Amino acid sequence: MKLHRIDATQADFYAPLNARLALELSTQAHVRQTVAKIIDDVRSRGDEALLHYSRTLDATDADSVAALRVPAEKLELCWSELGDEARYALEVAHERIRAYGEAQKLTSWSYQDEDGSTLGQQIQPLDSAGIYVPGGKASYPSSVLMNAVPAKVAGVARVVMVVPAPGGEMNPWVLGAAHLSGVDEVWQLGGAHAVAALAYGTQTIAPVDKITGPGNQYVAEAKRAVFGKVGIDMIAGPSEVVVFADDSADPRWIVADLFAQAEHDEMAQSILVTNSRHLAEAVDSLLEEMLSEQPRAKIIRTSLLDRGATVLVKNIEQGVEVVNHIAPEHLELMLADAAMIVPQIRHAGAIFVGTRSNEVFGDYCAGPNHVLPTSGTARFASPLGVYDFQKRSSVMALSEAASLALSPVAACLADAEGLHAHALSARLRGE
Repeated sequence: MKLHRIDATQADFYAPLNARLALELSTQAHVRQTVAKIIDDVRSRGDEALLHYSRTLDATDADSVAALRVPAEKLELCWSELGDEARYALEVAHERIRAYGEAQKLTSWSYQDEDGSTLGQQIQPLDSAGIYVPGGKASYPSSVLMNAVPAKVAGVARVVMVVPAPGGEMNPWVLGAAHLSGVDEVWQLGGAHAVAALAYGTQTIAPVDKITGPGNQYVAEAKRAVFGKVGIDMIAGPSEVVVFADDSADPRWIVADLFAQAEHDEMAQSILVTNSRHLAEAVDSLLEEMLSEQPRAKIIRTSLLDRGATVLVKNIEQGVEVVNHIAPEHLELMLADAAMIVPQIRHAGAIFVGTRSNEVFGDYCAGPNHVLPTSGTARFASPLGVYDFQKRSSVMALSEAASLALSPVAACLADAEGLHAHALSARLRGE
């Protein structure tokens, strides 16, 4: 197996690169219709509809919505039974994510104008937030930490977690992480009906102000549909990594990092950008050998063959241009002068500087959030952070002098827009 090669020394290399990057993210009609029906049903019938979907889609046998809530005692029990090694790993990750979040936290500010007016911004946490964690028998405690910890650092009073529990089975790592993170409510719910319950509430579950966290296409579409009623973090596509490397990089480490991204699913994308033909050949020569050792080899192979690529660039400068064009979710800089390149990177969700800073550490425990913009949206979007669970209010306290000075200015502009009551309000302050 070899990675699809794109030669950036050719005149029109962006055409094949864009073709490789292209991904149809539009939701299929039947998904939109199904999600719309579920949301409308939960919105109108509340608990009755939620219980119906829980039984039919989550395969639970609960006799009420209240029975779907996981008691705090169970969360604590799962935490205590995880074992020393597991608790240590979660505690280290939790502390690093918390410390990074504390540095992100926005604070209120103000200044006094020369006319004696006070202008500023007040920062407040959201009252509530809902976090969606993929569940069932799968274990995603990192998703719990990456969503719940920033919310708690921001000061959100009520953090509600929903997690699918097919047949009532829940992963102890997920519940233990919820206990460690201080999640206030945990519900055995998944899919579009869980998102609807968080957005609109039911007789038993109170609604939240914002919903974050990953999920399948039904969850993504549900988040898109309820946006406006509540806030959301983003609509995420398949995960992706760009490894930007030169001859100083170890090809085995590069292959391992490409594999780590590709094993997520067949739609994940792993791209190598390099100015070294020798390195590109070395990476290709290791693919089959190292793939044979991977339990998820079939998924990795499909991902690399369908969406993987090596972009061979003329020099580091052109490599920077290519990286900014891709605007990747994860960017690894395996370069001799990696730190010098960072200021030139305009578009990337997360930047990993140097060969020791691999993306996997970012996934779990380095500190920065792993909820990142995908599919080129790093051009305008940012990682999930504490600031996503805070809101800003502008504050204005005008002095008498400012009111008198601004009265004719505001009145003139109001008249120009034909808003004469506005003009009256402004002129009265000038009398």
